[in-house]
Amino acid sequence: MIILGINAYHGDGSAVILQNGQLKAAVEEERFRRIKHWAGFPSQSIEVCLQMAGLKAREVDYFAVSRDPRANLARKALFTILKRPNHRLVKDRANNRTLIGRLPETVANTLGLDEPFVRSRMHWIEHHPTHLSSAFFVSPFDEAAVCAIDGFGDFVSTSFGIGRGDHLEVTRRIFFPHSLGLLYLAITQYLGFPDYGDEFKVMGLAPYGAPEFVPALRKLVTLTPDGGFELDLSYFSHVSGGGMMTWMGGQPKISDVYTPKLVDLLGPARQQGEPLSDKHAAIAASLQVVFEEAAFHVLNELQRSTGLKRLCIAGGCAMNSVMNGKIRERTQFQEVYIQAAAGDNGTSLGAAAYVWHQLMRKPRGFVMDHAYLGPEFSDEECHKALDERQPELATLSCQVQRISEIEERCNWTADRIAQGKIVGWFQGRMEWGSRALGNRSILADPRRADMREVINAKIKFREKFRPFAPSILEERFDQYFSDAVADPFMMQVYPILPQKRAVVPAVTHVDGSGRIQTVNQTANPVYWQLLRAFELRTGVPVLLNTSFNENEPIVHKPEEALDCFLRTRMDVLVLGGYG
Repeated sequence: MIILGINAYHGDGSAVILQNGQLKAAVEEERFRRIKHWAGFPSQSIEVCLQMAGLKAREVDYFAVSRDPRANLARKALFTILKRPNHRLVKDRANNRTLIGRLPETVANTLGLDEPFVRSRMHWIEHHPTHLSSAFFVSPFDEAAVCAIDGFGDFVSTSFGIGRGDHLEVTRRIFFPHSLGLLYLAITQYLGFPDYGDEFKVMGLAPYGAPEFVPALRKLVTLTPDGGFELDLSYFSHVSGGGMMTWMGGQPKISDVYTPKLVDLLGPARQQGEPLSDKHAAIAASLQVVFEEAAFHVLNELQRSTGLKRLCIAGGCAMNSVMNGKIRERTQFQEVYIQAAAGDNGTSLGAAAYVWHQLMRKPRGFVMDHAYLGPEFSDEECHKALDERQPELATLSCQVQRISEIEERCNWTADRIAQGKIVGWFQGRMEWGSRALGNRSILADPRRADMREVINAKIKFREKFRPFAPSILEERFDQYFSDAVADPFMMQVYPILPQKRAVVPAVTHVDGSGRIQTVNQTANPVYWQLLRAFELRTGVPVLLNTSFNENEPIVHKPEEALDCFLRTRMDVLVLGGYG
């Protein structure tokens, strides 16, 4: 049984192939289009997934879409009658629903199929159940509480319920216009970060400030006794015409969602490119506090109402790794699962898994314990890319050598990282999700206190406050982190032990924390071996890991890795079996 999962006409367009319940391929459209968070119809993702799975389009049994234009229609109609939202907002949402409704025709045209063939096999799954499905059905838990927190999808911002075996029960929803994702977005825009997905910058800025504006920001959201919340809509413009969205191919864009009343409360908004002040950092810190208060209010009610100790969480707000690392401390949940594509990219997986388990009632037999689910390239393809750029490489006095044996490759690379070289590391299958997890990564020595500044200045050309993550051998993480758990997806932030912060200063954030990625020998033997080789040379089982890119999506193919290497001041490139 073949299920093609699709996230279309929404941020982070993506596709997956589920074959008899096993996840065979998962990719995001941005990697092919080279535009971050690409929104539109993910035609290239669909075609690449089919290729990776060795399938023809006609072999697909079901097409699962992570949106349902018919969902919550009664609520939408009542809201329109009572609130009379701006007509531009109504038209914007109606146009998007039309695109989703035309997907059978679009898929058929893309894959060379008949439209009736596709329509008869297509399932439209409501957005939030796909988030919940993407969290629970690929988790290692037989039973768990499940929660999704994001901006909005199909008129819902927050939902939770219970997952048991092959069944998911949604027990609570919080509807438009109230949203914790929108709360975070509004302050992100106010702080001068206008691009889709910029919330992570505010999370990175927060530790540099004192939370002096918590009382002010608490005015924006009221927590209700039943674990819910309500926004004070006088601070937000998304009902009166703000928050207009662009989803039609390209980078998604959202117009400002805050009103002049927020400016009255906090003072003039920062314009993009203006210097960041202590006040801006303080507002970011305050937002993180208020957001966590609300999120844990939701999660504590979920735990109280279910009595369960295991949690699966998804949605855009589940990308807040600082919050994630505090869940076991601030709630009664004892185990937490967050998969690598917890945001909207993962809804294609959720839609496919929902059809397989919830609709078809098939038993579970797959656990997502790694994210290496994208395309890979042979050494021959890497060599061809190098050959095509040989004149340019020669001009720069770059030497190319074959390093076919993995042990030799890892030893050779570890030597250079230990010497202070910055390495572009391109190996195996591309990662699924927004994090580089050791196959499309830039790697460096975490012992050098200046390494973060060096990489930002030479390669990344980004804000100096943004941290880099530590990859660590799974066997060693409790020697470096306090009260942490293994996390192969780099989705949780934990304190680095005080005595280790001077050992790995390049991956220690200003507040003493680090966004952990534990590397398992079975899941990624090559990256594990590189970490082990570095440990044998330095005594430190940690590498600085950041995504292989420069203000663009993570590189996908050898040619893009070479482009990034040549236009930045990286020292070494390890491209498959060549270095």
